[in-house]
Amino acid sequence: MAKYVVKRILQSILVLLGVSIIVFLIMRVFSSDPAPVVLGEHATTEAMEAWRESNGLNDPIIVQYFNFLGGALTGDLGTSYYTHTAVTQEIMSRFPATIELALVAIIIAAVLGVVLGVVSAVHKGSFVDGFSMILALVGVSMPIFWLGILLIILFAGVLHVLPSGGRIDPLLQPVGGTGFYLLDTLLSGDFEAFGNALQHIILPAVALSMYSMAIITRMTRSSMLDTLNEDYVRTARAKGLPEGRVTKHHALRNAMLPVTTVIGLQLGSLLGGAMLTETVFAWPGIGKYTVECILKSDFPVVQGVVLLIGVIFVIINLVVDIIYAYLDPRIKYSKEEG
Repeated sequence: MAKYVVKRILQSILVLLGVSIIVFLIMRVFSSDPAPVVLGEHATTEAMEAWRESNGLNDPIIVQYFNFLGGALTGDLGTSYYTHTAVTQEIMSRFPATIELALVAIIIAAVLGVVLGVVSAVHKGSFVDGFSMILALVGVSMPIFWLGILLIILFAGVLHVLPSGGRIDPLLQPVGGTGFYLLDTLLSGDFEAFGNALQHIILPAVALSMYSMAIITRMTRSSMLDTLNEDYVRTARAKGLPEGRVTKHHALRNAMLPVTTVIGLQLGSLLGGAMLTETVFAWPGIGKYTVECILKSDFPVVQGVVLLIGVIFVIINLVVDIIYAYLDPRIKYSKEEG
């Protein structure tokens, strides 16, 4: 087990190194010159050249990369071209909003996905099975931004039951705390603010969760169908055990192994895929902020955010792999042999 863990850690380090190279090259090689964007179209050539020199953009590309990598290893992701604030500080002030949204979305996706997948497998070929598969197909096919707009039109524009954007009403915004509004308002006993924050997060969380819910539903259904045909399930039924107990204690427990892996990976994907959702719902997280910085060519912020998301995704993948290998020893043995 220790050998497998060390091997996966080393692989993760190489992946992160590759991510840093790709992020840096995309921003520095394939993007336009940020000087005219930052200084404005009326800036003189001398002013733009001085600005590039002060921000290290005139250095050789390899020097720029190692400066970026060295800073990232020490937690220094640079300084924003516009706010002149440390990128780490800019990210940390907005990251709780994105994490909160992603956690609520993955809870919705996991609960509904597992339930729909199990019901579909148990009642294969029924109306419920067909409905679940259609819902999963819609979730995979429909773009997040389009689904978000439809939800806003229906629940905010027509029914007027949920807010169309934002994170909480300005007068109810909690001061201090962890930055997770649902947690802060609940711990402080401000249930009015908690209810308001909950209303604001419902639509963006549902929109963000649809794709992951579809993936989890299909994976759960497939895994359950394979498990229900195993010999030990037939033996449990032959012993006269109730169908519900057979499904819950024998089939579902074993079918959840691959589903757990998918849920973990989807959480990482939600953090990276929140950009469109946050933009549509004016959610003040790092996704919306990154889109704004891309349009303004704020290289350090974009590089820092993408690198952070890559680190989180790799760590989640590593943890899921280790847990999966612990639960099913056949995994680590087969990979060690390979």
